[in-house]
Amino acid sequence: MKLKRQSSSSPIDNQISNFLQHIMKSLGLTRKIKKIYFRATGYSYANMGRLFLRLFIGIMLLQFGVRQIDNFDILKEVFPGVIGMTSHASLIVMICIEIVCSTFIMFGFLTRVMILPPFVAMILAEYHILHDYVAEPAYLLDWQQIGYVPILFMGIYFFLLLVGPGKISIDYFLSLHIIHTENKSEGELEEV
Repeated sequence: MKLKRQSSSSPIDNQISNFLQHIMKSLGLTRKIKKIYFRATGYSYANMGRLFLRLFIGIMLLQFGVRQIDNFDILKEVFPGVIGMTSHASLIVMICIEIVCSTFIMFGFLTRVMILPPFVAMILAEYHILHDYVAEPAYLLDWQQIGYVPILFMGIYFFLLLVGPGKISIDYFLSLHIIHTENKSEGELEEV
């Protein structure tokens, strides 16, 4: 004996669905909903996203540099010496990296070059934190312990290294200027 397969929708559900479709068609909502859907999913705001990410990471790094300038007298004694430098010299180098590189990154000028010093600085900071401050293995860290901020910075810097500054940057406008002075096509910048 075969069991009769029941339909997933009842007659009332079909009537409600047909009624809603009729209302949407009569009001022209189907076309509007499709337009909104395609506008929300079909358009890419990649360049705005890159601009936001550059501004965000630049402001975040810049505020660290400003804090270190404010507390320079205290930090110069306790800041770790890195790569054979004294703590005073390491602090000055880190402040320069945080101020200069973050400003260049925010404006999108020499972006990929200016990402390298803070990326290396975050690698060194992460090594120093895991080596000197954390007693347990790195894989046992939870989100409340120090050590996650440099990793977050490194992730964002790596992403910006891969995708570049975008079209809302000085780098892009300089590239356009160079292409126009050499009478080349803008097609070379299509993937930017």
